[in-house]
Order: sequence, then structure tokens, then C-alpha cells
Amino acid sequence: MVKPAFNHVSQWVFDLDNTLYPPHMRLFDQIEVLMTDYVVDALRVDRPEADRLRSLYWQQYGTTLAGLMAEHDLDPDPYLHAVHQVDLSHMQPDPALAAHIGALPGRRIVYTNGSAPYAERVLAARGLTGLFDAIYGVEHAEYRPKPDQAAFETIFARDGIRTDRAAMFEDDPRNLAAPHAMGMRTVHVAPDPHEADHIHHHTDDLTAFLALLT
Repeated sequence: MVKPAFNHVSQWVFDLDNTLYPPHMRLFDQIEVLMTDYVVDALRVDRPEADRLRSLYWQQYGTTLAGLMAEHDLDPDPYLHAVHQVDLSHMQPDPALAAHIGALPGRRIVYTNGSAPYAERVLAARGLTGLFDAIYGVEHAEYRPKPDQAAFETIFARDGIRTDRAAMFEDDPRNLAAPHAMGMRTVHVAPDPHEADHIHHHTDDLTAFLALLT
């Protein structure tokens, strides 16, 4: 049974993109286009090169932004604003997901490599406003991205998270390694399972998984 593995958990940490909404909504497709647009303008390169750098920096640094800051000393705030100007009109509320999140005992937060204002917009579109005690973006981690353990340590210290009483829900398996090392219960939320020692559970349906816990 799944529920006993979470009996000790009183602090719940959720990633945002492709975690609190399903991948088929393809919101990140829009963000990738806006990222590439920004790299074209900021670095004065053509689109194929901008797209290559966007992907390369994501792989090497955890986010495109982290790579741009490290390699080109890019100002993060205008970038974060520009790349999150996405259309959310196709997104649908999920009352069942909202009910199960609201039933989780203890403190609930969102921690995303995006920005907090963007997260608030997405949560509103999903009908999840008011369910979380705090929302943290990459700006709250001094622009260090997941999977950097120092980023997690910054956010968890800021929020007062006790990692031995916490669980992390995340679509990118890379971003579960540090929480696991810090003593958290880890849940990989994605269509396909990823076998790794730092992943305790996998689900392709967050709503159904949370139903097992509440």
C-alpha cells in the first residue's frame, strides 16, 4: 500500500510545469518558443543557434536561464517576465486534483524553476488558487535552479521545511535526486517511469495518486 509510506509526511512540495498540469496541455512548448525568441534578441544569434543554446544550457545547467547567466551574464528578471507570457486559455480546472491537494494534512507549497507570478497564473487556470501556503520561484532560490541541491536548501530553509517529514512531487527525475538525498519521500510524475534509486514512487496520474493518500 502507498499510504503508509506517507504517514510521516506533513509538508508537501509540488513542482509546477508538467506536474500540477498534465503534459498534454503542452504549456512548456510555448515557453520554449519564447525562450528561443529571447536568446535570439539577447545574444544576436540566428534561431537555430538560439534553439541549440536553449537546449544545451537546460541540459548542462538545469535551466536555460542558469546557462545564460553563467555564460553571458544575462539579467534574469526581464527574461523571466518575457518567457512566461504564455496563453493559458486552453488550460482546464481540475476540481478532483484541487480536492485531493486540499485534503493533504499539513503544509503545502509549490516550488518551480519558473517564476512565482507565472506559477500563480497557472494555479489560477487550474483552479488551484488558495490551496498552497507558499509559492516559490527560481527568483527565491537566488536564481539557482533545480537540480542544484543549494537551490533546494535555500527554498526549504526559507520555508522551514523539515525534509524528514516532507515529500516532493516532480516531473523531471533529475530534480528528485537532491530531495531524496535530503531525506524526502520522492514521487516522479510523468507518463513514463524512470528507474532510479532516488525515486520512491512513480505515477502518470497525480490526481489518482493523491487519492491514495487522502
